[in-house]
Amino acid sequence: MGSVKEYFSSLGTGVASLLKGMKVTGKEFITPKITECYPENRLTHHPAERFRAELKFIYDADGNHKCIACGNCERNCPNGTIAIESKMVTTPQGTKKKKLVKYLYDLGSCTFCQLCVTNCPTGAIEFDNDFEQAVFTRSKLVKQLNYLPEKEEPEPTPEELAKIAAEREAKIAAAKAAAAAKAAAKAAEATEAPRADDNKEENK
Repeated sequence: MGSVKEYFSSLGTGVASLLKGMKVTGKEFITPKITECYPENRLTHHPAERFRAELKFIYDADGNHKCIACGNCERNCPNGTIAIESKMVTTPQGTKKKKLVKYLYDLGSCTFCQLCVTNCPTGAIEFDNDFEQAVFTRSKLVKQLNYLPEKEEPEPTPEELAKIAAEREAKIAAAKAAAAAKAAAKAAEATEAPRADDNKEENK
């Protein structure tokens, strides 16, 4: 009795599932068909703004970007899609900092997860929605995103050089003063120690 009941229960579930699937399929017979006239309509038809197609650099009107070659995007990419080449340069203030040389992006291995954009501290990169990225060789999918020449660090002006030199001399003078004070303190401790010993002997 139980097996017969289970049989009819399974049969009813199967029929209901079949009807549900046929309902979805049946709707397609009466749904108006839409034909995209691509590529004839490429000038009038645009994908959604949130569509992720390709990673790109954000340049301002003067050709500057905000990338500081920190490597956050490279480290957070799950597929190793991004490779950054950088070098150390000296700023006009006399400090060292990283400077971008090449920003390589492999579109062929990108999963468009946007972790690189999310983790960029300066907002230097973004995804555009240009979906026309078909090529005949995979090597063309590896792109250098910083396509404009990297600008060299500006040479410090005479005023900046004088300021840097003055700050350096002030630091040296402060270090010498601290060393002299430390030496004087040690000398004072050295002279106080024998006096303390003499006082102890006199008290005895």
